[in-house]
Amino acid sequence: MSTLKLSVLQQPLVWLDGEANLSHFDSLLGPLINRDLIILPEMFTTGFAMQAPERALPESRVVEWLHKWARNLNAMIGGSVALSTPKGAVNRFLLVEPQGKVHFYDKRHLFRMAGEHNYYVAGTRREVVEWRGWRILPQVCYDLRFPVWSRNTQDYDLALYVANWPARRTHHWQALLTARAIENQAYVAGCNRVGDDDNGHHYSGDSLIISPQGEELARAEPGAAMIIEAELSLEALQEYREAFPAWLDADSFLRHD
Repeated sequence: MSTLKLSVLQQPLVWLDGEANLSHFDSLLGPLINRDLIILPEMFTTGFAMQAPERALPESRVVEWLHKWARNLNAMIGGSVALSTPKGAVNRFLLVEPQGKVHFYDKRHLFRMAGEHNYYVAGTRREVVEWRGWRILPQVCYDLRFPVWSRNTQDYDLALYVANWPARRTHHWQALLTARAIENQAYVAGCNRVGDDDNGHHYSGDSLIISPQGEELARAEPGAAMIIEAELSLEALQEYREAFPAWLDADSFLRHD
């Protein structure tokens, strides 16, 4: 498939109430027909809470819900959730296909300024998901600040960043999303939440879909609960990489994954 139809849901989250959040997204997903990929924010069942794993929905419940909508819409759907696992609590980006196949990536870089590293276990593996001819890199929030982890070695076409990124640092969010697209010659989508959480943090969203050349294909209105969409062209991406092959001159590095 040369075209990928992408929807990004910039929405508020109910603090530590998984079923209320699923019900809210239930009210939004039905009309999203003829899409290929639908993305929800970071910790979309709880908000960014350190106590979230203790009160989070079981992984089986979240996967079942994601699979229901993936099947109904014939699209891959995903976002990150706080989960309790045998290895400890994780901030896990789940992506579920219509036939039920589950892909996941555990957040690598834990946000120490909020103490996330004291409550969650960091992921150790970088994942690339193949879907309808596209190679997709899932990442979570603070991962955005670490370009080596998302360095494109010609192994992905689209990077997804889901977040609870506070409004006071929105300039960083927008600038880094654009930088990741340009430096990696890949499409980038950033899905951030809006509203206020119970820790007093305000989120303006500023969700974006960006072309490999750093052009904005879709931008969410700051503070608004809304859905942004774009159609991404694999053919255009490949033509750009061939015409401007900066990746051939990239420095070597060790990612330690």
